[in-house]
Amino acid sequence: MRIARFAKGDGVAYGVVEGESGQQQTIAELYGHPFGVDPAGVRLTGERYPLAEVRLLAPVLPSKVVAVGKNYAEHVKEMGGNELPAEPVLFLKPSTSVTGPGDRIAYPVKITERVDYEGELAVIIGRLCRDVPRERAAEVIFGYTCANDVTARDLQAKDGQWTRAKGFDTFCPLGPWMETGADPADLGITTTVNGAVKQHARTSELLWDVPSLIQFVSSVMTLLPGDVLLTGTPEGVGPLVDGDEVSVTIESVGTLTNRVVIRD
Repeated sequence: MRIARFAKGDGVAYGVVEGESGQQQTIAELYGHPFGVDPAGVRLTGERYPLAEVRLLAPVLPSKVVAVGKNYAEHVKEMGGNELPAEPVLFLKPSTSVTGPGDRIAYPVKITERVDYEGELAVIIGRLCRDVPRERAAEVIFGYTCANDVTARDLQAKDGQWTRAKGFDTFCPLGPWMETGADPADLGITTTVNGAVKQHARTSELLWDVPSLIQFVSSVMTLLPGDVLLTGTPEGVGPLVDGDEVSVTIESVGTLTNRVVIRD
């Protein structure tokens, strides 16, 4: 099931996306929000809208975005790493970095000279949890979406830690919706810039798979409904410039597209 968050008049609603790409798709409005409800038991209001006529928003507004660095071996190598990390490398992106499908990525040219794309699979947490055993990870996952862990690469190197480089407004595009039925074990992930393929890998290449990450992260901090876990980016990261259109496509999930603009 694909559940999207969308603008409705002067408010916001959630809905189930109906129909396949290439067909006339609709979005069926839900009562309230979907968290805390079995996806199979969501209640519809009866209102439906053509998907092409609504504005999709970031599928969640998380309390936090927990991200994992160095989780594909080839990406570790391309960043100059000689050894694979012994444990997942965690960092946080602020909730204010989240933006939605079709929204602009604001390039802060007065502060950074290089902004990179990083396509990733994102996990959406569905219930409050802590210390989740690996074998029960699926119980706390609501669904999956596409993410772009946009990074000011020069600031990452300059600062020696990643908060500023990863934390600018709009540096965490998410979308286009949450897919509740995907199996994260072996999904294709592709990033394109202006139509040219820049990254292509499968989630089966992750050093730590999704259940392992849920176990590790939840041993550190409590996760809340709507929190987002970014699982890491494959090799092929590179710079963006003003006007670029960057898309992250994940098999069985969807495609997230954003355009880069200069921030005044």
